[in-house]
Amino acid sequence: MKKLLYIALIGLLTFSCTSRKEQQKAEDDTTSTIDSLKRALNQSQNESNDLMQTIEQIQEGFRQINEAEGIVNVTSEEGDGRQTIIDNMNLIEQKMRLNRELITNLQQQLRTSSKSNSKFKKTMEEMVKNLQQQLDEKETQINDLKKQLEDRDIRIAEQAEQIDNLNEDVNILNTQNEEKAKQMAEQEKELNKAFYVFGTKKELQQQKILNDGAVLRNNDFNKDYFTEIDMRVTKVIKLYSKKATMLTNHPADSYSLDKDTQGQYTLRITNPQNFWSTSKYLVIMVK
Repeated sequence: MKKLLYIALIGLLTFSCTSRKEQQKAEDDTTSTIDSLKRALNQSQNESNDLMQTIEQIQEGFRQINEAEGIVNVTSEEGDGRQTIIDNMNLIEQKMRLNRELITNLQQQLRTSSKSNSKFKKTMEEMVKNLQQQLDEKETQINDLKKQLEDRDIRIAEQAEQIDNLNEDVNILNTQNEEKAKQMAEQEKELNKAFYVFGTKKELQQQKILNDGAVLRNNDFNKDYFTEIDMRVTKVIKLYSKKATMLTNHPADSYSLDKDTQGQYTLRITNPQNFWSTSKYLVIMVK
């Protein structure tokens, strides 16, 4: 009888242990699923914020273009303020160039987006299509405006009966305008140039980016190993790694390191001007 009771007790304890293990496994699976859903939700929200920030930046660009275009039209009608016209036409060219880059970047963001909400994605794609159409229409308007400015100078020449002299002035002005626009574009590009690299400890050491635990200690590191970007355009950098460590110093409130649904990190630069204020070089160590 005692033997039977002993066997029964052992069986009960074994069952109890097995049940606890199964329960623990179920709880762990549930926790893992919840964490995965949280990461997916967080990634979706971050991607939405990235897209909307880029769209807002493009819309602000169009606002500045329209404002400058209005100034050119008013100044042109008044028949004076040639330098004002030149400065605002240069501004228009700069903002048009930046908007082209931002729209291209936006299209790339949508292509690589992990959002499963097809309705949202379709809405965003339609919005990008409209922005591209708006850019194309604005391009036509600006070209028409350039032609009007050229014609205005020619009409003035006819009225003053100095066609040859003024045409020469116009050509010189156009050349100066083009050179100034090119110079300003190069200066603008230089001012907004930044560089980033991510790699394993061994890779960074091989390129002399990391020396004895110090990053960019000397100036003999391999600069060609870095990727050059326009800090106004590139705000999201996928790191393709489940472990990432920032080696260069950047203000903590100017970026976030977020995990996607696969647990891989993505760097999101939320305040580009502040982020790059400490260094134009970004180094991240991954595994």
